[in-house]
Amino acid sequence: MPVMLEQSSSTPRTQRPGVVRALVWGLSVAGLVLSAAPGAYAQGGPNFYNGQFDTPGKPSSLKPDQLKTVSFKQHLNEELPLDATFKDEYGRSVTLGKYFTGKKPVVLAFVYFTCPMLCTQIMNGISSTARALPFTVGQDYDVVLVSFDPRDTPAAALEKKQAQLKYWQSQNTSAGWHFLTGDEKTIQRVTQAAGFSYKFDTVTGQFAHVSGVLVATPEGRLARYFYGVEYSPKEMRLALVDAGNGHVGSAVDEVLLFCYHYDPETGKYGASIMNMIRVGGVLTLVGMAVFFIKMRRYDSQAPTA
Repeated sequence: MPVMLEQSSSTPRTQRPGVVRALVWGLSVAGLVLSAAPGAYAQGGPNFYNGQFDTPGKPSSLKPDQLKTVSFKQHLNEELPLDATFKDEYGRSVTLGKYFTGKKPVVLAFVYFTCPMLCTQIMNGISSTARALPFTVGQDYDVVLVSFDPRDTPAAALEKKQAQLKYWQSQNTSAGWHFLTGDEKTIQRVTQAAGFSYKFDTVTGQFAHVSGVLVATPEGRLARYFYGVEYSPKEMRLALVDAGNGHVGSAVDEVLLFCYHYDPETGKYGASIMNMIRVGGVLTLVGMAVFFIKMRRYDSQAPTA
């Protein structure tokens, strides 16, 4: 017979072990959704201009003159030109639509493969985040890297891909990474649709550009923007689930999406207070119901004087 049933009936009910456990459980269950939810904001919110940060929409005195004409504006829900034709890393002619089949979301970034620093940091940011995600590149989503340097070749793209995957020991996901090159007209069609602008610096022989990545829906619509060179796995997870429209994620991810909404002005997911209150209220009622049920069962089983 359980110990708690051997106690004297004179013991106050609030001190009985079973009731105490039920009370603690009932009061704490409502807070579980808050402790399980990810942080409200992502890292890498500000734009990153070749080594310098600048807040989106606000002028910066740190921004060099050659960078004042480049930007990465959010064109949410705009459709990419899926008929744009590129060369993949193997020299094959492909359309952008090849990677938007309606089945998987896509992480899209604009880089160039001879970039001495920033573009590699962007790709490292994607790789680092990918390793922390519960999803698999090539299986749950694809990564498409479009070079905005018309001088880049498929050979340069393949070399960059092999070096990137080898460094991150992710050769097993090779089929999900796509490195594209194209002519200037085609490149501009895609970058303009995405709100990405850049400028060639004749003095340094390099491109001035903003760092960041996009998440697009399986149909090729722009869903989320991430700025900087580091991308929060929690934020990316939410973005992929959101963009994937059920193709990526689990029931837990869907609950988190209910509690966190994307703010296009900051490019971050913020807590939706009202939704979280609703969830907390429901869990509180469930906890109270369980508490009272356990109390009634305890009272019905307790020995009488």
